[in-house]
Amino acid sequence: MLFNSFTFMIFLPVVFLLYWFVFKRLRWQNLLILVASYVFYGWWDWRFLILIVITSLSSFVSGLLIKRYEGQRGRQKAVSAVNIILNLGILAAFKYFNFFVDSLGSLLSLVGVTIDWPTANIILPVGISFYTFQALSYSIDVYTRKIEPTRDAVAFFSFISFFPQLVAGPIERATNLLPQMLKERTFDYCKAVDGLRQMLWGFFKKLIIADGCAEVVNNVWDNLNATSSMGLIVCSFLFTFQIYADFSGYSDIAIGCAKLFGFRLTTNFKVPYFSRNVREFWRRWHITLMNWFTQYVYFPLGGSRCSRGRVIINTIVVFALSGLWHGADWTFVLWGLYHALLFIPLIVLNSRRYKDTVAHGRLLPSLREAVSMLVTFLLINFGWILFRAPDIAGFADFTSRMFSMSMFTMHGLTMRMATMLMWCAGLLIVEWLQREREHVLQIDGYRLFSVQWTRLALYALIVFLIFYFAGQVQTFIYFQF
Repeated sequence: MLFNSFTFMIFLPVVFLLYWFVFKRLRWQNLLILVASYVFYGWWDWRFLILIVITSLSSFVSGLLIKRYEGQRGRQKAVSAVNIILNLGILAAFKYFNFFVDSLGSLLSLVGVTIDWPTANIILPVGISFYTFQALSYSIDVYTRKIEPTRDAVAFFSFISFFPQLVAGPIERATNLLPQMLKERTFDYCKAVDGLRQMLWGFFKKLIIADGCAEVVNNVWDNLNATSSMGLIVCSFLFTFQIYADFSGYSDIAIGCAKLFGFRLTTNFKVPYFSRNVREFWRRWHITLMNWFTQYVYFPLGGSRCSRGRVIINTIVVFALSGLWHGADWTFVLWGLYHALLFIPLIVLNSRRYKDTVAHGRLLPSLREAVSMLVTFLLINFGWILFRAPDIAGFADFTSRMFSMSMFTMHGLTMRMATMLMWCAGLLIVEWLQREREHVLQIDGYRLFSVQWTRLALYALIVFLIFYFAGQVQTFIYFQF
């Protein structure tokens, strides 16, 4: 079921009313969440439910067994290992089987060995990377004694399948979301209103910015030969905004939706395109994924508490795996390695780790901050070309055509490109002004919106813009991951 579908517009209020006015007791609320989440997920294909049940059951049982074998570290390690291997095995089979087979075949062909490897026509279950990582975090946290295993199966299965963030995150750790499943929840009007505002802003980013950019970007990639160098440059910028508005838009809708049911999910984006270096960018982009890799891969490898050379190797491993997590293609792996390459100078020079928001307390950034943000943005933008390319040959074709003499002309630009660039510029402006808020529509404190009717007028304007300017509905990009 898509957030941007008529079905969801019916599904959400029905579940909301049942949740607060019919199923008032905690256990019944969790059961409703579980049923609603399975309906939401099974709407694509009911067979997908088999996998999420297996993942949930294996992680739940592993937690109980780890507790039972307390004091027997060897058995605990074996239980945890079996659960990790099972879940990663499912993920590998459905997402990476053909990739590994094709890559091995290509490697053997280099030494003159030709084998007709079998491949399978496998449908990639929506969101499998997200809920698998969420389940693994629970098992690992129980094993490392960061959380006590729960015996409440309904609450646990609801934690794994919680429908707002099920198919595209945020990737919630059990230490944050599971305790919320286990305690009584009361309706908070202010939190619910803020959730609706965040959802509205998420829909705006998705339906206006992301889907509008997608029309242009897809058309350009389908017609590279007919697009000028400047058109390709503009296309690269538009995809940079498309993927941000698409993914952060989903996160806003998910986080806002969770607030309606009394839950607080982890922030997944913090204005990443205002970052002053790549290290800061990854503190602000897909935060929950990078936190997952930091906690469960980077730290076990030694993190930054080892030699500088080892830190560089650890960083390369994390970004290579992060790229592979995004998709079963060498373009994603190379995209991850590209970011690792950008990280290495920061490690060698021990560059600043920015933890504050740029131009804190000021309207405009300093010249140094502005230059740093521009350089970082351009580096990130180039990486997104590799991310979007269908294969390495497509990336080479795109970049070779982009860097030609026609890049200094305006030839080939269309009115639709110009329109979308204006929408993207508007997005940057409002997000800059609200960069220290959780989302753009947290407008408390502004004199203009101190009166209720002005706030309602703003919400009505956004709804009008969505209905008037929204283009062809596009699926969320990260559903394929």
